[in-house]
Amino acid sequence: MKLSSLAALATLAAAPAFAQTAITIDFEGAAGYVNPVLEFYNGGTDSLGQSGTNFGVAFTEAAVALSNDDLGPYYSNAPTPLTVMFAMDSSAVMNVAQGFVDRLTFSYASSQNVLDAVNVYSGLNGTGTLLASASLFGNAAIGCMDTAYCRFDLTSVKFAGVARSVSFGGDAPNVLFDDISVTAVPEPTTWLLMAAGLVAVGAAKRRRLG
Repeated sequence: MKLSSLAALATLAAAPAFAQTAITIDFEGAAGYVNPVLEFYNGGTDSLGQSGTNFGVAFTEAAVALSNDDLGPYYSNAPTPLTVMFAMDSSAVMNVAQGFVDRLTFSYASSQNVLDAVNVYSGLNGTGTLLASASLFGNAAIGCMDTAYCRFDLTSVKFAGVARSVSFGGDAPNVLFDDISVTAVPEPTTWLLMAAGLVAVGAAKRRRLG
C-alpha cells in the first residue's frame, strides 16, 4: 500500500474522534424522580440500571436526574424537556477524566441568586486549581407562571487550561441544570493517529520529490 493511501486511512481514522469532542449532557435517558446519574455517561449505569452514550463523563451520587411525574410538573420549558439535573448538596460533581478546554456551557433555572454555584477545577472531584466560577441569578419564574421552574437561561463560563471536573451548588431543589456542554480533549490514541497521518503525508511528499 502506498504511503499516500496510509496517510488517507490514518486521517479518516482520526476524523471521527475529533468530530466527537463536543459533548452535551442532556440527561434525557437518565429518567426518574431524584435518580443519581452516576456512570450513565461513562460506560456504566445510573442508579436505576439505565445506560446512555459513553462520553467519558461521570457524576457523583449527589448529582441527580429529575423527571416530571404524576405529582408534578416540577419544571417546564427546559431545553430538553424530559429530564434535568440538580445538586442534592455541594458534593455534586461532574468528572471528565480526559479533560475539557475553553468553556463550560449550560442552561439553568434558579429559584434564588446563588453565589459561585458552578465551579470548574483542573482536577477530578473538585480538586486542583479553581479555573472559573459562575454565580447564578434567580430566574426560575421570571416572565412565566406555569411551573415554579419555567424559565431556563443559557450561560457560559470561559477558562484557561485543561479542566477535569465541575461542581454544582445551589442545593436541592434551588437550581435545575440542563444541556451541560464541554469540548473534551481528544484521547491519546486520537493524537497518535493524527501524528501517524502527518508523518505518512510528509514521507509521501518526500518520495514524490525524490
